[in-house]
Amino acid sequence: MTRIAVIGGGKIGEALISGLLQAGHAVKDLVVAEQHPARADELAAAYSVRVTTPTDAAEGADVIVMAVKPGDVESALTEVSKVELDGEREQLLVSLAAGIPTAFYETRLPAGFPVVRVMPNTPMLVGEGVSVLAPGRHVKKEHLDLVRGVLSSVGKVVVVPESQIDAVTAVSGSGPAYFFLVAEAMIDAGVGLGLTRATATELVVQTMVGSAAMLDRSGESATELRAAVTSPGGTTAAAIRRLEGNGLRTAFFDALEAAKIRSAELGTTTE
Repeated sequence: MTRIAVIGGGKIGEALISGLLQAGHAVKDLVVAEQHPARADELAAAYSVRVTTPTDAAEGADVIVMAVKPGDVESALTEVSKVELDGEREQLLVSLAAGIPTAFYETRLPAGFPVVRVMPNTPMLVGEGVSVLAPGRHVKKEHLDLVRGVLSSVGKVVVVPESQIDAVTAVSGSGPAYFFLVAEAMIDAGVGLGLTRATATELVVQTMVGSAAMLDRSGESATELRAAVTSPGGTTAAAIRRLEGNGLRTAFFDALEAAKIRSAELGTTTE
């Protein structure tokens, strides 16, 4: 089995560990690096995994997953680099840190070492994430297949060129927050219309879950599904007309463009 070292035991690192174990990965082939003792004890108790230092975790690992905050990447990589790394076998580094380009790692690792940059999103915490892979210069098909297999345990996997990763960040990386904001607004509106907050919350959450399932499984586009609900002159048409009149599409485009620009700025500061 593939030996995986997860550097960083935060929520994203924990989600990956949990998903891998549920997918049948042996606990003996997983190791976590976590610097905070209380959190380390919590992970060890919950998953029975070995929790240690970044240097020790990377020793002998086939896949080294950097799941630390962007500001902690350089120090974690310094610790990992104390190990004799070998890019000629299937050993590779997978980065889940937002805004850190593959070139950042490639210049600090042995020549030819394969690096895959990943933009995950928080629904991976419930096994419904989407992880978008961007291969570095030295990544081969077998490396990409390996990472795809690892991350499929916590949701769907998509591959794009790294030049598109800032747009991906804007759409799926930050995307859950947009849906949570829409849900928050709809719940507040329901309360304003006379529903209890508990009832409004239940209605909005299940409507979002059901609508996402239809979009995922029906084979129809968002436009087609929206049109099917929108009867001419009906209640939905009145609501859609007001949303469009208030510039919904423009607001979303401007928001995603701002997120893409900010993602590019964060990447620039690390180079």
